[in-house]
Amino acid sequence: MKQPSLKDFLNRKTEEYNQPSFIKDDPVSIPHLFSQKPDIEIAGFFAAIFAWGNRTIIIKKSQELMQAMDMAPHQFVLQHHENDLKKLLSFKHRTFNTTDLLYFVEFLKFHYSKYTSLETAFTRGMQKNDTSIENGLAGFHHYFFSLQDVPARTRKHIATPEKNSTCKRLNMFLRWMVRQDNSGVDFGIWKTIRPAQLICPIDLHVARVAKRFNLLPRKQIDWQAALELTSHLRTLDPDDPVKYDFALFGLGVVEKF
Repeated sequence: MKQPSLKDFLNRKTEEYNQPSFIKDDPVSIPHLFSQKPDIEIAGFFAAIFAWGNRTIIIKKSQELMQAMDMAPHQFVLQHHENDLKKLLSFKHRTFNTTDLLYFVEFLKFHYSKYTSLETAFTRGMQKNDTSIENGLAGFHHYFFSLQDVPARTRKHIATPEKNSTCKRLNMFLRWMVRQDNSGVDFGIWKTIRPAQLICPIDLHVARVAKRFNLLPRKQIDWQAALELTSHLRTLDPDDPVKYDFALFGLGVVEKF
């Protein structure tokens, strides 16, 4: 497909999937249950971390956790007492268990006791002239595991480019928080990170579609592949390359392209 027609095609597919109707069947529906910024951030963070496997189950487990937090996640992480944590002890989603959840809550309490937004957790590692979020993701990983007595098993749930991970779920979360348009799917509530700095979430489905359009020559699906794909997408839209995540996801997962 020639470049102009590829851009037109992907723009059409982006518009097709970047619609309010997309929300209800996607994990992004979880932060959309809330209206306050910290609640949106925390709900979105957990939904993104849980986002591997069946989307229906991801949404169900995310709703279950929000209900255990009395549908007030920010208040829960800041003001919970030890007795409140008992409601979390039976929670499990795939390999994410109670040990992991309790550490996540501990970190979120630590962070929100000092800051009003989770955005600062990602910008703390960034440099002024960064063209991508790479340093932000690496910095977040170090910061997230900076508390004492980190459970060794929990480290696998937060990816980092320093280990050549695609960081798919964190990149998806960042897309939700940073991108802003008139479609109402992404929130655009973070203003320090620019949409141009985002990296496209990539998995096997997205990679398959990207390869068909010659947007991803690399064979391995790793951090370098995520950078390579995003670099190609920037030639289509340098200011908002990750909007094409809608098209690539829709083609790969919904249409089985």
